Amino acid sequence: MSVLPELIAAGREQHVYSGAAWSVGDAGGPFDRGRHGTRSRDGHPLDGSELWDLASVTKPIVGLAVMALVERGTLTLDTTVGACLPGYRDGDKADLTIRQLLTHTSGIPGQVPLYRDHPTRASLLEAVRLLPLSARPGTRVQYSSQGFIILGLIAEAVTGRPLDTLVDQLVCAPLGMAHTFFRPAPEQRVRAVATEDCPWRGHLVVGEVHDENAVVLGGVAGHAGLFATLEDMELLGAALVADGRGILRPETFAVMTAAHTDHLALRRALAWQGRDPADSPVGTAFGPDSYGHTGFTGTSLWIDPAAKRYAVLLTNRVHPTRHGDGITTVRRAFHDAAAALPAPARADVERRPRATGC
Repeated sequence: MSVLPELIAAGREQHVYSGAAWSVGDAGGPFDRGRHGTRSRDGHPLDGSELWDLASVTKPIVGLAVMALVERGTLTLDTTVGACLPGYRDGDKADLTIRQLLTHTSGIPGQVPLYRDHPTRASLLEAVRLLPLSARPGTRVQYSSQGFIILGLIAEAVTGRPLDTLVDQLVCAPLGMAHTFFRPAPEQRVRAVATEDCPWRGHLVVGEVHDENAVVLGGVAGHAGLFATLEDMELLGAALVADGRGILRPETFAVMTAAHTDHLALRRALAWQGRDPADSPVGTAFGPDSYGHTGFTGTSLWIDPAAKRYAVLLTNRVHPTRHGDGITTVRRAFHDAAAALPAPARADVERRPRATGC
């Protein structure tokens, strides 16, 4: 019997989040899934149709779109920023490569609250362009949302298409992820799970991206902004377990998910986090070659290729405030339990009708 319902319920009781949804499965789909709690602390109970702010889980989904462009020959991993963005050709980022942006080895500083001093899209993008490097490229893994902002700009520049359109065309539509998108429309926001009672905005955030830099950028950015349902994340998880089925060729996917930075002490693939040797956010129950990504709002997607298993955890741990680190314990306990779940026989999974709710 799964311990996940009890574990997730305890997280709500400890006020780590108001609600959470989870799924554990393989290439055939989920074999343990559920939800618990409410959309806000005193809000409506979860019903399975919720939209969750993925936060930085946006990064690997954008990364999949970028790798699809690499596969098509539109980009290469050694294409430089300056080759794609004329405004960067005379600056310190001109020679940075797509590979360095994807592996967070560009030297671009990471969590910089540019929104505080740059209230418009144009001024914030100019601030990103002028942000001094804090490390020599290729010498350090330094998590950089700003690097992924630039990556999104590159994808748009080389295709002439908006980033949200690219992500839909190259990732979401091929997998049938009809409920994954940037900038939920007003009629969709009513399904969104609340995030922070934001001091900067002066209101409770519901259906608007939580990340402030992404807000200034209009809600569409390479580093944050996607919303999704649990079912759509299950579709993505199943595709990843099946070596990128429906999105990338197996050989492209193998390059994307391989470890590229072990010589720098932290394990990063292309747009994915690897399982670091110490202090991994998902603990050690998933295998050493596992990979995934976490999001500041309390979301995560993790894949264990050896066990052929995915685990999705969606929460609003920033509700009503971002302060508190309870999600660290919950996330590790969740992945410990997810790794221990017995998988059903493959034939049983393939015969099971596709679930339509939680």
